[in-house]
Amino acid sequence: MLTKRIIPCLDVKDGKVVKGVNFKNLVEEGDPIEFAKRYSDQGADELTFLDISATLESRKNVIELVKEVAKKVFIPFTVGGGIKSPNDIGSILEAGADKVSINSSAIYNPNLLNDSAKIFGSQCIVLAMDVKKNSNSWYVHTHAGTNNTKIDALDWAKEAVDRGCGEILLTSMDADGTQKGIDDEITSMISDLVDVPIIASGGIGKLIHFKDAIINGKADAVLAASVFHRDIFSIHEIKDYLNNQRIPIRK
Repeated sequence: MLTKRIIPCLDVKDGKVVKGVNFKNLVEEGDPIEFAKRYSDQGADELTFLDISATLESRKNVIELVKEVAKKVFIPFTVGGGIKSPNDIGSILEAGADKVSINSSAIYNPNLLNDSAKIFGSQCIVLAMDVKKNSNSWYVHTHAGTNNTKIDALDWAKEAVDRGCGEILLTSMDADGTQKGIDDEITSMISDLVDVPIIASGGIGKLIHFKDAIINGKADAVLAASVFHRDIFSIHEIKDYLNNQRIPIRK
């Protein structure tokens, strides 16, 4: 088993870290740069910043945020939210990010994945998928989860990888913010389907949820927010727990 990664996620709106439940009822948590420095010092393997307002003005602010984060932390970090073109990707990478996360824009313009992978390399392109279960299928949603595209999650994951994305950030909308554990079923299905790393997201609340995401969900990395922002667990605690469970993790 390859070593697994622990990734704090910082949802940023109007320059502040926020968190909600099922993509709703956002609560302000704090300063993104302070959080980033703390998590880097604690031993996070990577960081993910998602600009959930993604307006033109916020795009300018995100570039400044990326520059400041790049000065403070020395681990890889991904930035997503409102990315619509290779020029947007180039600006974020040039500012200091290591990867970009693309969600809605890839659905409305799938060639963005092809073009971006050719220009920047697949290793820089992360497909973000927000999925929700309906009967026995999962469908991809956009616009902070408010729009059901009616696109099957499995079909979209396969197509996106064929087009060049190098990693998938998979968020279960049903589990998001509930702290009841990730959706192991869809996570493992997509993990089995494609040959790129899968980041499990949505629902982490207990130590065992990290283990379940890796063992049952077959995830390559686990992303969480609330448990870090609210000091429920430190990254050291999580890594010690996983190490005791004989799950290979980065020190």
